[in-house]
Amino acid sequence: MEQLDVLFLLLGAVMILSMHAGFAFLEAGTTNYKNQVNAFNKILFDWSVTTLIYFLVGFPIAYGIALYINPDYLTNNYGYDLVRFFFLVGFAACIPAIISGGICGRMKFYAQTIAGIFIAAVIYPFFEGLVWGQIPFMGQAQSLFHSLFGDVFHDFAGSVVVHSIGGWIALPAIYLLGSRSGRYSGSFDIRPSNVPFLALGSWILIVGWFGFNVMSSQKIEGISGLVAINSLMAMAGGCISGLLFSKNDVGFTHNGALAGLIAICAGSNVVHPLAALVIGGIAAFIFIKGFHFETETLKIDDVLGVWPLHGICGTWGGIAAGIFGRQSLGAVTNLNFLAQLSGSLIGVLYALLTGFILYFIIDKVCGLRMNEEDEYIGSDLAFHQVEANAHTSIFSSSK
Repeated sequence: MEQLDVLFLLLGAVMILSMHAGFAFLEAGTTNYKNQVNAFNKILFDWSVTTLIYFLVGFPIAYGIALYINPDYLTNNYGYDLVRFFFLVGFAACIPAIISGGICGRMKFYAQTIAGIFIAAVIYPFFEGLVWGQIPFMGQAQSLFHSLFGDVFHDFAGSVVVHSIGGWIALPAIYLLGSRSGRYSGSFDIRPSNVPFLALGSWILIVGWFGFNVMSSQKIEGISGLVAINSLMAMAGGCISGLLFSKNDVGFTHNGALAGLIAICAGSNVVHPLAALVIGGIAAFIFIKGFHFETETLKIDDVLGVWPLHGICGTWGGIAAGIFGRQSLGAVTNLNFLAQLSGSLIGVLYALLTGFILYFIIDKVCGLRMNEEDEYIGSDLAFHQVEANAHTSIFSSSK
């Protein structure tokens, strides 16, 4: 059984690793041609930096396990703790990948790298530890939440711990960075630069998500077909809702499917499949309305809409688990609504506060934004000295 646990978790880790190709294609397909190379390079580089920092600092903070100190971890239980780290670093690496979609086209490459270091070292692992790890506050049997509410905060696969935290950290980063030059001048092209890339990115993420959710049991004995079918139903609900409420927009259709998957993470092992369908459908509606409100009313230039997609839909997922996690609604057990609401809102406040402090300090110390000339020619040429497509002019649009 121990060998099977190692293989089970390793397969999940590889599926999550593959999801980051989805992040890259989704960003490259949505942003301008002159920033596509940067999207691919940034996602892979951020994963690599996160791996190093989370290994040295973040994982020990969250779980009290320093794999580089005790050599027994290298062989105990066939290296289970090693693949568990591999699996969980994929969750940690989602945070900079999420933020990347909101700040693309104008943030300095290494400014985001510096932010990613602090996120992987302290900001994400500390909150992770509160819910899943060694800090008895929200998600543990002997936690403060259990004392207050008689139940723990339930987030099976990270609606709040991963997606809400990532999306709400992104919001102050996007706000402090400011909009892209000319974004609200009236002639700015906001259309996706490559719809097939956008769709491919969504599909890669969708497929990998079944490893993200199902393998979150972290033991093969905990595997549940309910998690798989709920993920499928939430994705379907999000996709259908995305198409209908956006009036056939391809971007909202594909991102609507992702909104559904984000929202179902928390309660995927508890709620009824029809409830998952509703949760996913509502999530896509929230994303569409939230994106228009953010970018048109508030004029916050969130390129991929990561705040409404991951931040708000992730928060909705944590709360939705408390609404639909009732046996009277077909759930397998009862969750405590107040615990779910409180935990979700704490995640929002924690991410907003830490995100604002982090990016404010980076902005004051070394600056967040590329200079005007580099932004105009694009990060592909300005930083990487290469174009994504030599036959496509970087000046074909201003997006």
